[in-house]
Amino acid sequence: MTREIRGVAAAPGVAVGPVLWLASAPTTSATDAPGADVDAEIARVEAAFDTVAARYAAQAETARGTAADILTMTAALAADPALLDQVRAGIRAGGPTAHAVTEAVDHFAEQLTALGGMMAERAADLRDVGQRVVAELLGVDPPGIPDSAVPFILAARDLAPADTATLDPNTVVGLLTVAGGPTSHTAILAKALGIPAVVACPGAVEIAEGTEVVVDGTAGTVEIAPAPGRRTEVLAARARQQDAPTGPGRTADGYAVPLLANVGSAADARLAVELGAEGVGLFRTEFLFLGRHSAPTIDEQTARYREIFEILGERPVTVRTLDAGSDKPLPFLKLSEEENPALGVRGIRLASVDEGTLDDQLTAIEAARAATGTPVKVMAPMVATVEEARAFAARARELGVTSRGIMVEVPAAALRADRLGAEVDFFSIGTNDLSQYLFGADRMSSALAELHNPWQPALAETIAAVVAGARRHEVAVGVCGEAASHPEFACVLVGLGVETLSMAPRSLAGVRAALAAVTREQCEQAASAVLAAATAEEAARAARSVLRGGDR
Repeated sequence: MTREIRGVAAAPGVAVGPVLWLASAPTTSATDAPGADVDAEIARVEAAFDTVAARYAAQAETARGTAADILTMTAALAADPALLDQVRAGIRAGGPTAHAVTEAVDHFAEQLTALGGMMAERAADLRDVGQRVVAELLGVDPPGIPDSAVPFILAARDLAPADTATLDPNTVVGLLTVAGGPTSHTAILAKALGIPAVVACPGAVEIAEGTEVVVDGTAGTVEIAPAPGRRTEVLAARARQQDAPTGPGRTADGYAVPLLANVGSAADARLAVELGAEGVGLFRTEFLFLGRHSAPTIDEQTARYREIFEILGERPVTVRTLDAGSDKPLPFLKLSEEENPALGVRGIRLASVDEGTLDDQLTAIEAARAATGTPVKVMAPMVATVEEARAFAARARELGVTSRGIMVEVPAAALRADRLGAEVDFFSIGTNDLSQYLFGADRMSSALAELHNPWQPALAETIAAVVAGARRHEVAVGVCGEAASHPEFACVLVGLGVETLSMAPRSLAGVRAALAAVTREQCEQAASAVLAAATAEEAARAARSVLRGGDR
């Protein structure tokens, strides 16, 4: 008999297949026998860390885009001298070798988790490193993706981004996790790969290996043992998405909604062009800065920006200046440790302690634009006040940037959109961080994942307020957060007055098809229904009734 369980939608689309669980990680115990020769055990553990780091690095070389960046950063974790020092200390104290690794990893992972935000996500990467080192020491297979002759749904308590980065979408057709959140790196990578995903689904633990399920990454539901004929229906729906309309984003009555891509590398840019993106709404520049002990030079930056601009040609590109800080530490910035890095010195706030980094970046962006002729806009992240917006716009203007904007991801910016709009040319709403701060809910907490559901009416109300404030100054408003990649909610965003939508390249087809099936009036009616709803569930139900024709 078919049964449905609910989780949180993390990557849109629908998939059907048997459930295969991620191989379990090896375990260790404090009662395991320690090695007889301490120096030999330390040498053995050093070799194991080197082997694991080299494997991550090799995977990074064959991966591309965001996946390559994440694997490179995970390789750096495996080579972290502080981690290895802690393991050595555990062995010298008489602990079992493999368990010394587990204890050291637990120690640092707990510190990362306590920091919250992006640092908490690194805890999952670190635990993955530890599990693979332990497997190497014990001579057993590391946790990994099961082998299968048929496409399957991969289930796990949680997935390390390094696991997700290496998935083959032709084999793993859907993801289902017990923990996790809709804006985690795992969810972002699932979208980048075009794999439907449902996360934060505690009921998944009841699903036996081999059970057929339908994973709906748009609705956040899982059908266990679906009725006969459902497989054919799902496969037909996937085929229709692959045959979705191409070309510019448009509603059924011809209203233009430019569909843009979020990119972080040249590989991402090529994929965006291949999948029909009309431009780039979010060019993340962190890839040039992370993992370095010195800042990239102006010439280095110019060359890398120019490479990506040349791939995009005449398509417009919106560049986000460095969004890093104590939540994504950069050694050369020499920032102090903070109790709550997600609320600390990050984004545009870096200019208050290191103005030169921003100046160099703006100079390089403008040089790359001048060399390629690509239409380029530049925006600053984490802007909260008029003073910050005014200072950024003035500095960018002095360095030749002609179109200057800000990310709206702090509630203070949303509340003062009318005042901020007088200082800049455009807004880009980052729904991931905006939801985190709006609801006071860590985006990495699976227990709070429902608060990051885009159907929460307070999010739509906040976006509506930003649009209203922007209109007073004829400031354009786009969305580049994960909410834009949700096909039905994308229609709601259009109804709220958002002008452009930017998302992972593989999400473009689904959003394009959803817009092509409705009129602008339906989008506006759906937005009104969400604003009038009391709960996220009511909002989703009311909007879908409109979008699917119930209110025609």
